[in-house]
Amino acid sequence: MSKTITDLSTVRRPIEQANGLPNAHYIDAGVFEEERQSVLFDNWAGLAVAADVPEPGDARPVTFLEMPLLLVRDTRGQVRVFQNICRHRGMILVDAPRKIEGAIRCPYHSWCYGTDGRLVSTPHVGGPGQNTHEGIDRTLLGLIEVRSHIWMDVVYINVSGTAPAFEDANADLMARWSEFDKPLYHGGADSRFTLEVNCNWKLAVENYCESYHLPWVHPGLNSYSRLEDHYHIEAPAKFSGQGTEVYRQIKDENGLVFPDFDGLSEKWNTAAEYITVYPNVLLGVHRDHTFAIVLVPEGPARTVEHIHLYYASPETSHDLRARNTAQWKEVFAEDVFVVEGMQRGRHATGFDGGRFSPAMDGPTHLFHDWIATQVERHRSPAHAAE
Repeated sequence: MSKTITDLSTVRRPIEQANGLPNAHYIDAGVFEEERQSVLFDNWAGLAVAADVPEPGDARPVTFLEMPLLLVRDTRGQVRVFQNICRHRGMILVDAPRKIEGAIRCPYHSWCYGTDGRLVSTPHVGGPGQNTHEGIDRTLLGLIEVRSHIWMDVVYINVSGTAPAFEDANADLMARWSEFDKPLYHGGADSRFTLEVNCNWKLAVENYCESYHLPWVHPGLNSYSRLEDHYHIEAPAKFSGQGTEVYRQIKDENGLVFPDFDGLSEKWNTAAEYITVYPNVLLGVHRDHTFAIVLVPEGPARTVEHIHLYYASPETSHDLRARNTAQWKEVFAEDVFVVEGMQRGRHATGFDGGRFSPAMDGPTHLFHDWIATQVERHRSPAHAAE
């Protein structure tokens, strides 16, 4: 595959003079591979949610940028991420979500692993009836674990192992939302859905970062949480998004609402915030529920959005949860034609990445600048020598 080296100098300019990322960052397979390493593997990328494996022994295979991974809740209740391959011949271990009873057994030669990743059994490895061999040190052949961290129930991974500790890389955001650092209860089957979108994953982030499009793309939402009710959230080189000073709780026919999270400050009586945790996790917080969207890239022009909703209590109304899910699904689905339209637009050879409104696009510009920073760092001779 030939490598396309893009010019990112105009992206790094102040917003008044900056262009967006070049077309190749949305349509070129070589650039997609470059970002795979520099943006998604070298940083803390979202993979899944801990609610995907709710009980000890639960295991779920996940493919992330073609890498086969296994999300497991071990017997002690810790969520861990392993490469989903046997250390013997690289066979896929688990091909569908299931409960691990006893051990993770390779279907090829029956090597077995504990839910903590230890290699515990190697049948006939020394010949028929001989389950050990001096050349096979089980202590060195456990499953390959991927560095992971859980925050707001999202499972983040750092494939390269080179990123700063998650708590350091995201200290400012964690402090900003410290009031939501408490148990979050996934709403269950009626509080999760996926959207398959024909666009580059970055376009979903860019659209989420700004409220500029609300009057035209989300007229229903804009009818009560208007464009002028929104404010920018801008933390250069860290995160960005938007907030609103007007949040209206959903109610049932009897006026019932979801219970609030305990201990929230008065700000959250009416406010809500929506922030991108760079690179690929979109989070929203409200007085009575939160949501997480994990964007899983499946190529330069395809993204799967995994959406999960959380509440302050495990005991909430099924009907109200279903209504809340349906409302958010409608809002997120309204964005699909926009991001898919921008994706098609990236094949226009005369497009130079576009310009930013200095008043309205600050959070989106910060995301572009961060992407460009990661790519340029990866290209630098100093990084290559690491």
